[in-house]
Formats: sequence, structure tokens, C-alpha cells
Amino acid sequence: MTSNDSSKPPEKKKRFSLDPQNSSHGGIFGLFETLLRRFKIFMHLLSLIPLYMIASFCLAVGIFPALLLVTKVWSSTVSYSLFVRVLAASGCVGLGFFLFAFSLMTIVPLVNFVLPTRLHAWKGPYYSLHTVKWYMHNGLTYLVRLTVLEFFTPTPYNILFYRCMGMKIGDNCQINSTHISDPCLITIGKKVTIGGSATVIGHYGVGGLLVLAPVVIGDGATIGLKATVMGGVEIGAGAKVLSNSVVLPKTVIPAGETWGGVPAKKIELT
Repeated sequence: MTSNDSSKPPEKKKRFSLDPQNSSHGGIFGLFETLLRRFKIFMHLLSLIPLYMIASFCLAVGIFPALLLVTKVWSSTVSYSLFVRVLAASGCVGLGFFLFAFSLMTIVPLVNFVLPTRLHAWKGPYYSLHTVKWYMHNGLTYLVRLTVLEFFTPTPYNILFYRCMGMKIGDNCQINSTHISDPCLITIGKKVTIGGSATVIGHYGVGGLLVLAPVVIGDGATIGLKATVMGGVEIGAGAKVLSNSVVLPKTVIPAGETWGGVPAKKIELT
């Protein structure tokens, strides 16, 4: 006789408290997370201070070469007329902007590497240590994105920046968008094209929880203009996401498939 008694019961999904008051961590990190959860608004504001200080440091380092150049030229032309001095200084300011851009795109990845901002798949309450890491990683990414990155998109420099921020990028890729979040959670293969203003993010929110979920885009895939690819998505090799389409979390698009769009309709004009 056979018995079903040995069959395993179905696994229960892990339940998360949406408003935990204590931390499962020990030591100073556990204390910080507990305070973060019990005094949400105050601790949120307080934790922004180090982030703004880090951002200020990055901006200062980025501005330094440009300011040094302008100051040097201004002091070196003291014997010339005011018109010549202002003209020379103006030229240095223009050049200085791009010096600032290259400096900022260098210092930010270095700071991101030094800080504990490496992310991995995770799900939990918004007020958690993992959320702080996620916040810092994206804060540094946006510091470059919202200041200078548009001037280098699409060029090899934006590819290099994303790689330095932890994004895995194959050869011969084209990224014509700055709307990239959580770069260290994103992997794209060879010859991938990401269209203008397309959004690729490695996170989403569900049921009051933050979910960090890696995104994988296969070789030769194309993400159309203004399309959105959310966390946990897998796009197969050679697949196409049409313009303005949304790929929701945990979606798997098979290799060679086309996602999104509606059939075209002929409209008779009268």
C-alpha cells in the first residue's frame, strides 16, 4: 500500500510586517534600524544629512578643476584689458563645465565603490537598512544623471559610467536614455539597444513593501522609445519591447518575441 502521508505540505509565503518596530540586526546597525522604524520622519530627515554631505563632497571635487582653471587664467591675465580677461575667463568657464562633468563622473563611482551600497535581490519594509543602501546608490546615480549625464548620452562615456556604478553591460550596446535606476541590479547582453527616454529600474513597490529585483536583458534585445522595464524582468535574446510599452515586474519575455503595442488601424479621412 502507498501512503500520501510523506508528501510535503505546500510552502507558505514569507509574511512581512508592514510596520515593524524592531530590527533583526544586532549592534549599532540594529540600533539604527530600530530608531529608523520607531521615529520614521525624524530619522529619515536625519539620515539625509550624510547623503547631502557626500553629494556636496562629490560636487566640490568635480568643480575644483574647473574653478582652478578659471582662477589661474583670471590671475594670469591681470595685465590685459577687462574685455580680454572676461573673454578668456568665459572660455574657461565653458571648458570648465566639461571638466566638471568628467570629474563628477569619475568621483561618484569611486564614492559608490567605497560606500556599502552594493545591492542584491531583497524584499522588505521601506524603513530598513537595505532601503538606506538603495537610497544612497540611487542618490549618487541621480547626482550625475540630473546634472551632466544628458550631455554624454548616447556616447561611450555614459556606458562607462553605468559600468563603474555596477551595471553589467555587454559589447556594442547603445543606451540612449538616462532614466536608469539601480544600475548594479541591471545586466544587459551584447548589442542591446535602449531607446531614448526608456526607463529601466531594478525595483518596485508592492503591498507597502520595497522589492529589489535584478533585471536581465539578453543579447541583441531592443527596448523602444519611452518604454518602461521594471524590476524582476527577464528579456530574452533578440526580443523587442515596443515604444511606450510597460513591462511589469516578474515578466519573462521569450527570446525573439515582441512585447507591447496595438494593431495599426486605418482611419478614413472625410
